[in-house]
Amino acid sequence: MNKPTVVSGIRPTGFLHLGNYFGAVRNFVRMQNDYHCFFFIADIHSLTTHPTPENLQAGVKQVLAEYLACGIDPEKATIFIQSDVPEVTELYTFLNMNAYLGELERTTSFKEKARKQPENVNAGLLTYPVLMAADIIIHKANFVPVGKDQEQNLEMARKFAGRFNRIYNSEVFPIPRPFTFDGKDMIKVPGLDGSGKMGKSEGNAINLYEDPKSIRKKVMRAVTDTGPTEQNSPKSEAVENLFTLMKIVSKHDVVEHFDGLYNRCEIRYGDMKKQLAEDIIAFTNPIRTRIDEILKDEAYLAKVAREGSEKACESALKTLNEVKQLIGFKSLF
Repeated sequence: MNKPTVVSGIRPTGFLHLGNYFGAVRNFVRMQNDYHCFFFIADIHSLTTHPTPENLQAGVKQVLAEYLACGIDPEKATIFIQSDVPEVTELYTFLNMNAYLGELERTTSFKEKARKQPENVNAGLLTYPVLMAADIIIHKANFVPVGKDQEQNLEMARKFAGRFNRIYNSEVFPIPRPFTFDGKDMIKVPGLDGSGKMGKSEGNAINLYEDPKSIRKKVMRAVTDTGPTEQNSPKSEAVENLFTLMKIVSKHDVVEHFDGLYNRCEIRYGDMKKQLAEDIIAFTNPIRTRIDEILKDEAYLAKVAREGSEKACESALKTLNEVKQLIGFKSLF
C-alpha cells in the first residue's frame, strides 16, 4: 500500500526558531518514516519581499542546513529548493487561468500584506495562494501540515484542485487535507514580548542558530510584570509565557523550583531569566553545532539539493504531463 503524501515548505527569509522546531519540524522528522514527504524551501515565494540575490542564496543554504541538522533525512524524505522544479511555475500559470480576482483579493493574507506594505502590493502577493496550491497539488498531496495563519491558503488550494478536476472532468488532483498533529505533540511556543506566539516578523523569537550571547540578551529583555503580591495568584500572560518556555527546555525540577518561588511571592524574574537563557543555550547548542558542520560541507549540501530536485522533478513532471493532456496541450507532430 502506498504511503500518503505530505507536502510542506518554508520561506528562506530568516532562521528557523524554537516555534518552528516545536510547532512543525520536530514532527516532520517523525512523519518521514510513515509518509511520502516533500519538504521544500520556498525561494520563489520569498521574491514578493524583493530580497537581494546574496540574501536569497544565503537564506536557502541556511534553511537547508537547518532542516538537515534537525533530523530530516534526505534518504527518507524529499528535500528540495522550489526554484529547482520549474514544473511548479508552469502549473502555477495554468491554475492562474481559473483563479479569480475577487477571491484572491478577499484572502486574509493578501489584505494583511497589502496593509503592512502598501508600497509593494505586487501581483505575486495577490496570486500567492495559487503558487502555494501548485506547490501542494503538483505532488498530489494528501495532507499539508499548516498553522492557523495558513489555513485559508490551504482552503484555496483545495478549491483550485477541485475546480480543475471539475472543469476537465477528471480526478487528477486529490483534495489535500490539513494534517493535524497529535495534541500532545503540538506545542505553541510563545514569544518573548509577552504575546502568545513566537514568530520571525514579530521580532520575538529565539532562533535555532542563535549564539549564546544573543540568547542571553533576548531572554533578559523578555516582558514580565511587577511580580505576585499574593500567594498562589494567577500568572499574567507574559509570565505564563516564560514558564511555558521553561517547561519546553528545562528540567522538571527547575520548573517546579521557580513555580514554587512564584507561588510564595519570592520569585526574582532576573534569576528565572538567567536560568531560562542557559537552558535554551543547552538545548540549541547541539543543533547549532550541527548546522555549522553542515554549512561547511558545501559538497554535501549540493548533493542533497541536487538529488532532492531530481526526485521532486520526477514527481512534478508526471503530474504536469497529465494536466497538459487534460487541458489539450498535445504534440501535433
